Amino acid sequence: MRKEFITRSPEETISLAEQFGKRLRAGDVIAYLGDLGAGKTTFTRGLALGLGLKDLVTSPTFALVHVYGQPPLQLCHFDMYRITDENELETTGFYDYDLHESIFAVEWSENIMNALPEHTIRLTLEHLSDEERKIILETQEDERFADFRP
Repeated sequence: MRKEFITRSPEETISLAEQFGKRLRAGDVIAYLGDLGAGKTTFTRGLALGLGLKDLVTSPTFALVHVYGQPPLQLCHFDMYRITDENELETTGFYDYDLHESIFAVEWSENIMNALPEHTIRLTLEHLSDEERKIILETQEDERFADFRP
């Protein structure tokens, strides 16, 4: 399934992500695709809200991962910008996080796409203007997201 959305402000992007986040469950992996500044961290702020998390979401660029919430449901927000291949992934601690109790949101996922599970949700964010974004949701699971319209 593939769906496209246009948001016209960061607030609209957060709102879209919040509604999307309400449909997520432990074990979900979101692979973000998009250029620098496309809105990946902004989208993650909305995901956290949709999951009922009150944490301040910031970019994990220097830390590689920020974890929000607590088991049995937490949001692990990864940044794989500096990871050049799957071999380097071992050294990041990526495999130390329990996907069964987490939702993974992975920025720069194209660098590790082969290491992500088959059921990964692809989310592409494209600049249309300073404020506008095209957001493309691609998933193999039709049921849970078929009627998703924010």
